[in-house]
Amino acid sequence: MPQGLPFKVQKLGHAVVYVADLERSKRFYTEVLGFKVSDIYPGSMMPGGMVFLRCNGDHHCLALVGGRGEGGEGPKSLHHLAFELATLDEIFRARDHLKAHGAKLVYEGRRRAGCQISVEFLDPDGHHLELYWGVDQIGSDDRARPAEEWRQTMTLEDAVRVAPPGQDTTLRDSDLKGRFDG
Repeated sequence: MPQGLPFKVQKLGHAVVYVADLERSKRFYTEVLGFKVSDIYPGSMMPGGMVFLRCNGDHHCLALVGGRGEGGEGPKSLHHLAFELATLDEIFRARDHLKAHGAKLVYEGRRRAGCQISVEFLDPDGHHLELYWGVDQIGSDDRARPAEEWRQTMTLEDAVRVAPPGQDTTLRDSDLKGRFDG
């Protein structure tokens, strides 16, 4: 880790890819590779629809976005890559670090399915990247958090203030906690 970096990537968390035929790809990943479906967005929530797939306890390790084109013509396309951080505090420090280094931020807050808190940004080539913390875990009951418990927010501060049931958004770093005073 470079000296002074205020966060450390723990793992590649998930990839999101565009697919030509969402239903065909969902069948391939579930029937051929053994992934399980955690959640599905209809086209009204995400143009082309979206399927969240898992191969471990994380809510998703792969997501498919439909609508890449009739018959699958055109280039294969990555939607984004996501990297997991160990703590909520690191998400705040990562946001500040990215801003200080001129990275173009495109989103911050909490998403819906998976309920992870994240900062999304572009790399120098325009690839969409995400640093996140707190993705929901799927237990032995094989059930994902119901949609009525999702708490989408558009800032990290709101993600801390408006947590879904069971997500501990307590900041540990006293300097970060101070941002919420007065």
